Amino acid sequence: MQQNDKRVLGMDQHDLSLFTRRYGIVFVMIAMFIILSLSSSAFLTVGNITNVLSTVALNGVLAMGMVFVITAGGIDLSIGAMLALASTFIGIILQYTGNIALACFGAIAICTLFGLINGLLIAKFNMFPFVVTLASQLVIRGLGYVISGGYSFALANPDFTQIGLGKLYKSIPYPILILLGITILAYLVLHWTRFGRYVYSVGGNIGAAKASGVNVFWTQVSTYLISGLCAGVAGIIMTARINAAQPNIGIGYETDAIAACVIGGTSFAGGISTIPGTLVGIIIIGLIYNGMNLVGISSYWQTICKGLLIIGAVMIDTMLNKRKK
Repeated sequence: MQQNDKRVLGMDQHDLSLFTRRYGIVFVMIAMFIILSLSSSAFLTVGNITNVLSTVALNGVLAMGMVFVITAGGIDLSIGAMLALASTFIGIILQYTGNIALACFGAIAICTLFGLINGLLIAKFNMFPFVVTLASQLVIRGLGYVISGGYSFALANPDFTQIGLGKLYKSIPYPILILLGITILAYLVLHWTRFGRYVYSVGGNIGAAKASGVNVFWTQVSTYLISGLCAGVAGIIMTARINAAQPNIGIGYETDAIAACVIGGTSFAGGISTIPGTLVGIIIIGLIYNGMNLVGISSYWQTICKGLLIIGAVMIDTMLNKRKK
């Protein structure tokens, strides 16, 4: 009887920790909504909520690529620099051809290429992801400065600007729709495909994944390729929003993407993540910025709160992993 009781108790504890990991962050988001709505009458207006979602759309797209990398046991610090390089490519292509489709394709292609290079270096030569992507961050940003000559230039193309500032039926901003589409696609790929299972397997136990016949090499490479692709899409959105091509944008954006993943329940140890959790994580970051602005708190405190959130999320993840062991 005692053994049975312990088994039942163990199952209850496991279920509780699993429930906390997957859905606990949703209750945090709901609590933030309640607190902010009570703190400011302007918070729950349609215009403000739309503004929050439009603002987080850019970082949300980056986070949807980052979650694949972290789930497979890696990290990508180069996505902010990729965003800047994408912006530079867009400006040059639009300046010389005026072709919006070609500019968008070029931005996504160059970022995907660098994502592929990151993946190959890490998977082929077993190099540390932190070191590789930190180094490639410098190379990519430097390349953006070389191509642009260090200058930013305005884009005189109103049709392209609509990608970042336009609205569907004059009500739903296009960046929100882009984020929604990428989120749905990421959810289907990570949670409902064989490749998604491979990503979880590689991040959870790479030795067991190899023994099970998983192609670890291409699984790892593909996650960085996806991250680069998402960085290219984010570069398109940002360039369209600011209506200018700039080689110095995207600094620190990888931090928000990582924060969204970790806050949303993605484990730095690999093998654990959810796409809905990542989406909630990026919304929480947006609520921090928006809420503090509404109540008049300095922007410096926003950065502090974001850092504390990341520390708290990592501590919770560490404690849950210890319980499992």
